[in-house]
Amino acid sequence: MSHPTEVPAPAIAVLGSTNMDLVAYVPVAPRRGETVSGREFRTVPGGKGTNQAIAAARSGGRVTMIGAVGDDDFGPRLRAALADSGVDTAGLRTVPGPSGTAHIVVDDEGGNSIVVVPGANGTVTGLAPGDEARVAAADALLLQLELPMAGVLAGARAARAHGVRTVLTPAPARELPDELLELTDLLVPNEHEAAALTGHRDPHRAAAALLERVPEVVVTLGEAGSLFLARGAEPVRVPATRVRAVDTTAAGDTFVGALAVARGEGRPMAAALAWASAAAGLSVTRPGASSSMPCRKEIDVAAG
Repeated sequence: MSHPTEVPAPAIAVLGSTNMDLVAYVPVAPRRGETVSGREFRTVPGGKGTNQAIAAARSGGRVTMIGAVGDDDFGPRLRAALADSGVDTAGLRTVPGPSGTAHIVVDDEGGNSIVVVPGANGTVTGLAPGDEARVAAADALLLQLELPMAGVLAGARAARAHGVRTVLTPAPARELPDELLELTDLLVPNEHEAAALTGHRDPHRAAAALLERVPEVVVTLGEAGSLFLARGAEPVRVPATRVRAVDTTAAGDTFVGALAVARGEGRPMAAALAWASAAAGLSVTRPGASSSMPCRKEIDVAAG
């Protein structure tokens, strides 16, 4: 069901990576030292930051992207992909050198393995002029870990200074500084990242441990749905939409972008999680990262 139209579109800033995804589709992923024949190759705009920005924009948010692309051939294509989805790219700087790339192998079961080369993303070690104002104007700031930690922290500090809600996707998984967790309002790890952060393989135990460091946690569980825990509240478990996966690349980013919009519109967490799950479910039925992300009308239909 669509949210009432009188609710203004939430303003969302995304500080994150912008990559060109170089995607090879294969029956079975190669093992070390092995060569396999692929059946298709695509170049698709991606990066966790760009993915979340496009997902949020297609879900109905007013989105601003903060980050960097290179002055190579990929830079203009990446900028255009964001703009074509309605994302404001004034905060996307162009720097000398190559844009970020992600080298992705997708097998016939929809699984993937990824090598990320940061390129221009590695230059985002802080906020550029105008970026703090972009963060301050938002209802929420979405962060991930494909930028240098100094840049991520700078964004989180700006958000806290201006009362902006911070949503952190701790991927790729790594040890997180105490300060970043103290500045995070909602942490959204998948079950593997939650285990890496806490040492607990059980999602409930992992989420409970993370609540000692952040006020709210959503653990995404792939085909098993998602789990929400907040301090002083009962856990919320939402099943995933049942679909046949073609390519799981960016399913988590689709989920986070849609969730940020749903929460920004004031939906209760259970309803927001169900809507975000519907968006993620649609995304895995299509190949590619940003190219697989559904629009708001599609999500409303899928969510029922």
